[in-house]
Amino acid sequence: MDTQAVNSTSMVRALFSVAAVKGAQSPYDRMQLKVYYPGRYGDSLEERNMGLIPADDSQAPYPVLVMMPGSNCPPEGYSWLARRLAERGVATVLFSWIKEDMPGYVGLSPGFELGALTPDSYGTRPSSSSLPSLLAAIDGLNREGALAGCLDTERVVIGGHSAGGIAALLNANPEWFPQLKAVFSYAAHSGASTALGFAEDTLLALPSQLPCLIMGGTRDGVIAASSHRYGDDTDSTPTVRIERTFREALQSARGDSHLVLVEGANHFCFLAPDDGCTGRPFLDWEATHDGDALRDFFGELIGLFIDASVREDSAAQRQLNTWLDAGSPMIALHERK
Repeated sequence: MDTQAVNSTSMVRALFSVAAVKGAQSPYDRMQLKVYYPGRYGDSLEERNMGLIPADDSQAPYPVLVMMPGSNCPPEGYSWLARRLAERGVATVLFSWIKEDMPGYVGLSPGFELGALTPDSYGTRPSSSSLPSLLAAIDGLNREGALAGCLDTERVVIGGHSAGGIAALLNANPEWFPQLKAVFSYAAHSGASTALGFAEDTLLALPSQLPCLIMGGTRDGVIAASSHRYGDDTDSTPTVRIERTFREALQSARGDSHLVLVEGANHFCFLAPDDGCTGRPFLDWEATHDGDALRDFFGELIGLFIDASVREDSAAQRQLNTWLDAGSPMIALHERK
């Protein structure tokens, strides 16, 4: 190997960490983190021995994305997005938390405090049991180690898929978490479960103080088959509650929030790889676009949204608006508010 050829080479790298969850009971009181970042290989002895590549501080400090996973969706399924964003100078935190969300049901969870999701309590406190620990872990990573001084802990994006998207939307409140600057979701809406005591067809109001990107797919069989949770007698459409969440639950008129429905995208196209043995892929409909093409679309859309909303990049804002307004075979619907 010609070491001279790789000296000072930029590359996407990741490191592992652990976060304790205050108040959680053992053995469900730890989250495993994988943090993707822009690295720069310098051919040091430590790099050769341990594989720990320093951060590329020429791009620092990086905005940070906290990616909330869907229920029983392994974090590796979102590595495609983490890699793309690291190439754009955004650090991404993926995490795995095995916990018992409901008695007898142990699995990978984005982390919910169900007690904060009742008619009497919703909106009074965070309903994410993972986000406080994740934000504390980001602060710790910025104090010491390979990412010390390279994370912009005051510019954090919260994003999520499926149940993780719900967690992101409901907790994107800068009054609770001042470091949050934007939120995005895919395959998620704010429909309230009747099992938690809400009336049928209730939509939970979103915090609405941050730029918001709400995405859905026209072939989402999981959302369609889950509508009984919200009071429907029969399966609903893949997108109706996603559309209503943007139109009715999000109270914004700043022009920085978007609804994008993606033609031919299903629920689990947002994961790659996905072994299909966990979660509810048996409910999904077949996507009508190639998965790689869909993820290319999502990656560019999310990247531009972060550049425009978090970095306040006016060129990215113009590019995002022009692209969405011009239309694309993949865009079934776009609305801005």
